[in-house]
Amino acid sequence: MFGIGKNGAGAKGLDGGEAPASLIKEATDASFMQDVVEASRQTPVIVDFWAPWCGPCKQLTPALEKAVVEAKGAVRLVKINIDQNPRFAGQLRVQSIPTVYAFVDGQPVDGFQGALPDSQVKAFIARLAQDAAGADDDLEGVLALASESAAMGDLGGAAQAYAQALQLDPKHPKAIAGLARCYVTSGDILRAEEILALAPADSKDAEIAGVRAQLALAAKGGSETAELEHRLARDPLDHEARFAYAEALAG
Repeated sequence: MFGIGKNGAGAKGLDGGEAPASLIKEATDASFMQDVVEASRQTPVIVDFWAPWCGPCKQLTPALEKAVVEAKGAVRLVKINIDQNPRFAGQLRVQSIPTVYAFVDGQPVDGFQGALPDSQVKAFIARLAQDAAGADDDLEGVLALASESAAMGDLGGAAQAYAQALQLDPKHPKAIAGLARCYVTSGDILRAEEILALAPADSKDAEIAGVRAQLALAAKGGSETAELEHRLARDPLDHEARFAYAEALAG
């Protein structure tokens, strides 16, 4: 499943591609302290606990590798086969795989279980890198990730990224509007209103105004657009309905 050179470098990903040895490596129980705990005092380290028989691992590990490479050194990835190295997996109470832990300054600070969509993996790594570097990191990068997730239809990933942006800047209008829109789309109007209340009442931001219009429409029960929405649900290529729907929303 993985190939390692004699010196431990040159680990290959699940897709067979060569992974940068400086960013991605395999570790053992014997090397865990050096490869994870000590290394995390310099750069955040993500630990991927996997096994050869684990189907979801084959989905998650390539996503982790790709996101770590794209992070360009902000984080590192260490992969541990729990069949061959059960000691630290047991100490960290790994009960199912894949399980991922993030280490910073020698301590586990975050993690998740199971395979996640690529967008959520990227958001996890971006949050880890930013937490390690401080709040002065690229807020616009997080917002771009949120917009990308929303465009892909990944509502959970978009909401997570917008929430992360709000942690960096609690008054950022694009983050407020984006997260509120996620709740509107999911049908949680009450939560959308709570998020939108973070924006100043006199805000002239176009995105904030757009979400307020959506909420106003929802308060009316959406009667003005319900038929158009039904037509689009039946036929997404009904351009006449799409144009009329856009005009209704603009109105």
